[in-house]
Amino acid sequence: MELQHFCHPKHPLIFNEEKIYDKYCYGCQEPILDSSYSCIKCKDYKFYHHKSCAELPLMFHHPLHPIHPLILINESTRHPEKEISRCELCKDYCGEYSYHCYRCNFNLHISCIVVQLEAKFHDHPLTPIGKSIIFTCDICGKEDKDVPNLCAPCSFWIHRKCGRFPHKVKVVRHKHLLHLTHSSLELHQFDSRFCQLCVREVNIKYGLYYCSRCDFVAHLNCAIAKENREDINLLEFKDEDDDPEFDEFIDLVAYKVKKTNVGEDGTEIATEIEHFSHEHDLKLTNEVLNNKKCNGCVRDILPPFYNCAKCNFFLHKSCVELPKKRRHPLHEHPLTLLSVASNKRKFFWCYACKRFCNGFTYLCETCDFKLDVPCSLVPEILTHPGHEHRLFLSSIPSDQNCNCCDSKVFPIFRCTICEFALDFKCATLPLFTRYKQHEHPFTLCYTTEDDSGEYYCEICEEERDPKHWFYYCVDCSYPAHPKCILGIYPNIKLHK
Repeated sequence: MELQHFCHPKHPLIFNEEKIYDKYCYGCQEPILDSSYSCIKCKDYKFYHHKSCAELPLMFHHPLHPIHPLILINESTRHPEKEISRCELCKDYCGEYSYHCYRCNFNLHISCIVVQLEAKFHDHPLTPIGKSIIFTCDICGKEDKDVPNLCAPCSFWIHRKCGRFPHKVKVVRHKHLLHLTHSSLELHQFDSRFCQLCVREVNIKYGLYYCSRCDFVAHLNCAIAKENREDINLLEFKDEDDDPEFDEFIDLVAYKVKKTNVGEDGTEIATEIEHFSHEHDLKLTNEVLNNKKCNGCVRDILPPFYNCAKCNFFLHKSCVELPKKRRHPLHEHPLTLLSVASNKRKFFWCYACKRFCNGFTYLCETCDFKLDVPCSLVPEILTHPGHEHRLFLSSIPSDQNCNCCDSKVFPIFRCTICEFALDFKCATLPLFTRYKQHEHPFTLCYTTEDDSGEYYCEICEEERDPKHWFYYCVDCSYPAHPKCILGIYPNIKLHK
């Protein structure tokens, strides 16, 4: 469907039923969250328009100015060197388009004209009431002075811009479509809910995105945020429970079994394997080694593990069993396991913990998104010994700092009961580790070792923050910063 529009006489505007995000309507300057018109020939500026803005009548008779017709104009071309006009009704700036009377210099914002709004998430048309009043929007829940759109049979009041929220979206974190609902009937059994994208409370009296099959709830703005939404053609999407494409793991084994033994319980144990990451066969061992790291997760090697008799190469049994492909809630595309980074320097920057690593990489070949092994294994709902409540993955940036190191990073885990947050760097700290030639292991501790009021690191001899996590040797009463125990680059293995 084509439309010859007065703002762009060179080419026709083409109707696009798919959702187009991160674009703003040329006419009203509001985000485009649904179908639109645009010019497909002008690459630099495509003149995106809401469907309703593109189909506005060129002339309009309004009861607030009955003596003359109002003409649809482009404000920037009418007087490009002057300030854009203000609407006589809502007193706001008119944006690019406005309805104007040349004789009386009367202006109306295009959102304030009496044109019915068709919102796909509501059964009836919505009509502007014709004047600016103070009201609470039944979609966003904000009290505002504006020209509301009203459904009289339902006593339903919303901002015009809220009527443009898409009635369904697909987010990375959930396999089904989310539908916009502004009725709390489905959620009546709950007094309060939290958004499963930002882990903040949701007021169920107003609009939200919801999956009734999985009881998945999300704020409106969280669901349409760039970092959360999955930019797909919803018309072609199959919203099915048994779609294997949206399983968390994609079953591709990374090794071949060469030899096996039968254990005491009768199960077969792979004692010798061929792993895709190494040229030689690897053998299973329960030997205790000091100061050796796994080539997969770059953590201290602990039994049982596989090693190479010819090379200084070690893999935890759990790292051997990592799938070649998998999905992760932080990214929309499948991730592929690589044994080395795909760049010349052979190390990479992990998106989650913000650390350099040269172990195995989970890589998105489309977006160059990367995760190290420890971060790839952290679940969306985390139970950690350092906190009494469950922690939920938040995929929306916020001002909240990690309680364990005070860093402000994204993504982060949040507690829905108390104001506790944990970043990936702290969530993946090893619970036990060793330090150089120290004879005892160190344990990750979450509370101070005593009530002396003076806390120092025995390695760097600098003061420790008592609120931050630290490593402690109980046998030697030896506390230390995590960075002093693990090093500045704990995820880098030095190859000898």
